[in-house]
Amino acid sequence: MQPDLELVQVGPETSFKAWAHGYPYRTVRWHFHPECELHLVTHTSGTFMVGDHVGSFEPGHLVLIGPNLPHNWISATEPGEVVPERGLVLQFTRERIAAAARGFPELAGLETLLGDASRGIEFGPGLAAPAAALMTELIAATGVRRLAVFLELLDRLAHHPRRPLLGPEYRFDPGAATAGTINHVLAHIDTHLDHDLREADLAALCGRSASAFSRLFRQHTGMGFSRYVNRLRIDRACHLLMAGDRPVTEICFEVGFNNVSNFNRQFLAHKGVAPSRFRASHRLVAAPAGGPAPGGRPPRRAAPPTLSPIPTAETFP
Repeated sequence: MQPDLELVQVGPETSFKAWAHGYPYRTVRWHFHPECELHLVTHTSGTFMVGDHVGSFEPGHLVLIGPNLPHNWISATEPGEVVPERGLVLQFTRERIAAAARGFPELAGLETLLGDASRGIEFGPGLAAPAAALMTELIAATGVRRLAVFLELLDRLAHHPRRPLLGPEYRFDPGAATAGTINHVLAHIDTHLDHDLREADLAALCGRSASAFSRLFRQHTGMGFSRYVNRLRIDRACHLLMAGDRPVTEICFEVGFNNVSNFNRQFLAHKGVAPSRFRASHRLVAAPAGGPAPGGRPPRRAAPPTLSPIPTAETFP
């Protein structure tokens, strides 16, 4: 069975994602993502899978997974049982660590840890309690303190005994896995976010009714189609707002909104502030020289491209 692609949503104000989840939960399925993931089980026991490795877990089980490694934890619970918190999760990109190491040579030692994570690594006893404390703090921490806790956690991982879960012969092709229906849909949305995206069009391309597609989409993303698209567009707008002085109107159309009023309304709903106020408080770089004249007409969005057919064979139960 091919794994699902999970699109990890990391806000523009942060460089990694830390969170707790219960069981059952929408991300608890056979899946993969380009980010590294540190996974700590706090409650329940059961069976876990990373690549072609199958093992058992219990509270305190701590694993670091490299980019694009399929994985899943299945708890042995009673039918209908709901566990409020099953585990703590930290997701981050290896590229961010590599980029930081170029400016801070002290971080170079983390490359060995992250290289080992490409085979999946399981940590020995004694690290679960301090890791849980640091991961819990990460969820609520902000600013420099959040970054300091993140680095302390990685340093502890780098200096603790660990063992690989996969042999050197294991191979996984994420490109082949993304040919599945929902993965193809998510990749299409991400690529054509600045175009007019209609749920009915994607449903038709999948060979599904609108209601069946809506259920499938919500099952695998945890939210409706419109909310998902708006969230991606707002996140992309945040990056553009922080990167320079381009007019808000131009950014609005570039990320796929059809009018400024709806853009402002959606931005306020997602971020709690207006786009201009967000820019003022999250400035990254000075405005570039030149650029569009103030008050100029925003560029017209290109017509939507011809959509390639979306595979109809499912890769999940």
